[in-house]
Amino acid sequence: MARVLIVGAGLTGAVSACLLRRELQKACSIVVWDKARGAGGRMSTSRCPEDPQCTADLGAQYVSATQDYAQSHASFYDDLLGAGVLRPLSAPLDGDRSDPSTSHYVAPAGISSVVKHFLKQADAEVHFGHQVSEIREQRGPGAGKWHVVAQNGTEAEFDAVVLTMPVPQILGLAGVKALLEDQPSQLAQLQRASYSSRYALALYFSPGTRLDTPWAAKYVNGDPCVRFLSVDSRKRGLDGPEVGPALVVHTGVPFGLKHIDQALSEVQPIIMQHLQDVLPGLPEPISIKCQKWRYSQVHKPVEGSPGSLVVSSRPPLVLGGDAFSHSNFDGCIESALSVVSQVKELLTTKS
Repeated sequence: MARVLIVGAGLTGAVSACLLRRELQKACSIVVWDKARGAGGRMSTSRCPEDPQCTADLGAQYVSATQDYAQSHASFYDDLLGAGVLRPLSAPLDGDRSDPSTSHYVAPAGISSVVKHFLKQADAEVHFGHQVSEIREQRGPGAGKWHVVAQNGTEAEFDAVVLTMPVPQILGLAGVKALLEDQPSQLAQLQRASYSSRYALALYFSPGTRLDTPWAAKYVNGDPCVRFLSVDSRKRGLDGPEVGPALVVHTGVPFGLKHIDQALSEVQPIIMQHLQDVLPGLPEPISIKCQKWRYSQVHKPVEGSPGSLVVSSRPPLVLGGDAFSHSNFDGCIESALSVVSQVKELLTTKS
């Protein structure tokens, strides 16, 4: 039985795990490691410390399907809609500039539930708090496998490894950079990929608080900081007095780039001041969470958007993620499809 490690419990990693299980059934053991405390990656849902029922999507806000992807990825959308993980966005979305034929969907249980849905289908062994620090090829007994080390001291061997985290984090892994230095064209290809950066803020309010906005979500123009606002429960169609609302604030890319190396404690007051200018008279929140997305969305993908990249065939080491396609739900699906095709072929050839 092949033992496959997928690093990253975001959407690409979760869908890759799910598809590998479908393709290889019991012929492989799938393990997922992620450095965070839970699944989601940039499809992150955060809970209010004082009221766990009050949640906010701090990363992706909704899923948008163009006509083409609605057809080519119909099985994924049908699965999520049939399971109630996604539902059509019915609330007002102020400032939406997408094509009228594009369909928007929200996740009633929070956007991270999309990732958790695929992880559950994968029947994978999932470990959080496992930040990979080194990957090296096993020598001597057990040769032909990858020896993977996490910062918490965990070490294990795998027949194949899939890395789905942002490209700069991949290049920072001990062992991977050395491997790529023997393949200068691939290394240069990866080094040219770039990301935008932004901050997100969640303001949690007590039950019964009213946020009097005519919209569920809004794109903001004219402010140098605030770019997007969402009353999260209303966006999901779950407004009610029993659960406190959460207001999500996303900054624009120029603001994120300007302040990306500052501490959260320095940036949060700046965002709050701009928020007061955009939405004066907000009630007092019971809690605030500020999130830094250093690698928010892909600005320049890996050349050719190949979906995945094989760094080593024996043993298999495959790179995937939105940097190899594009930064949205369908981009991650495209990358996962490519990853699974490569891993399946490499493992079959190896056996």
